[in-house]
Amino acid sequence: MSRFLLWAFWGSLGSGLVATAGLRADEPQRPRSDPPEIVSSWDDLTNGVKTKEDWEQRRAELHRRFLDLIRDQHKPVKPPLDLQIHETVEVAAGYTRQLISYAVESDERAHAYLAIPQRPAGETGPLPAIVALHGTFPQGIEQAAGLVDDASKAHLHHLVQRGYVVIAPEHFVSGRRIPPEGAYDTTRFHQKHPEWTAVGKFTYEHSIAIDVLQTLDIVDPDRIGAMGHSLGGQGTIFLSAYDSRVKAAVDNCSAAFFRHNSGVEHWSRDRWYVYFKHLRPQLLNGQLPPIDFHEVLALSAPRGFLDISGINDGPRLTQKQRVLMLLKVADVYEMVGAPQNFEFFVHQRGHSVPVETRELMGAFFDAHLKPQSATSARRVNE
Repeated sequence: MSRFLLWAFWGSLGSGLVATAGLRADEPQRPRSDPPEIVSSWDDLTNGVKTKEDWEQRRAELHRRFLDLIRDQHKPVKPPLDLQIHETVEVAAGYTRQLISYAVESDERAHAYLAIPQRPAGETGPLPAIVALHGTFPQGIEQAAGLVDDASKAHLHHLVQRGYVVIAPEHFVSGRRIPPEGAYDTTRFHQKHPEWTAVGKFTYEHSIAIDVLQTLDIVDPDRIGAMGHSLGGQGTIFLSAYDSRVKAAVDNCSAAFFRHNSGVEHWSRDRWYVYFKHLRPQLLNGQLPPIDFHEVLALSAPRGFLDISGINDGPRLTQKQRVLMLLKVADVYEMVGAPQNFEFFVHQRGHSVPVETRELMGAFFDAHLKPQSATSARRVNE
């Protein structure tokens, strides 16, 4: 082969290599290197933690801080459930939907929709179940049932068709318990429970929804999940940290954390929905609580958890910090020997529940709450 042909051959095959080889003076030089260590403020989750035993000690302390954050010590004595069925509807999509109520305080009842799938003839045995938490919508459980508003948020309707028993409880200031001040106004709650928190209240009530599921013969008490969007996503994070009966959890578009959040005082605003009333003085003084969301999320380890968020759901820099936060939570799952149980998905569809995330939620629950045979890939038999 002539010198000209050799040059033409290498030129056509390796033209893209010329610049990276540094042969042009006007191109930046990029030497090979190992990946640098990622350092962030979220590293405090595992500072000083080297072993699984170290983590168990750290976890115990974080759990104490979590219960103190929600002021769990001020919750009321749990009353007998007194479960009642108010309405039963056979839905054409192949399930039964019931409107139920049950006691959550001595003078308060919660309502919920309960959906039970119709089973093929001859199929027996208990089914997995999910607590589905709605967002900040006045008729939240009607939305979850697909009866009003945005059908992409019809979580009860979507999940029961995948074979799950689903309970969708009303948030305590929505639906049939909207106070005179309006939906999601917590003024009267704080008057009744001045030392408690709204987060403590909804977490306590969502845990009672698990009690309801466990009274049902058709539910496998060891295969219960939780999920929610927006306010329901926050509720899912807290419920999974609070109640170890949650074996798999999915939060979608939950709010930002405490640190790196220019609107952190909204967690303790002085009107409408007040999450943590007792935090307001220190937040206004520039001081954050002694626990943040990466530490609350890590309390779910090693149980299954999937976080779904939009990089454009709020300030982009804050949402980018969420990715760093989730990477650190993944380190905890690695430390406890269950890296496969923690996942996260980041999209650019804002504060929404697009089709790909709905499918991802269902597949995640299938992987964690159904037998392996239900999700195993199979070869084609011709």
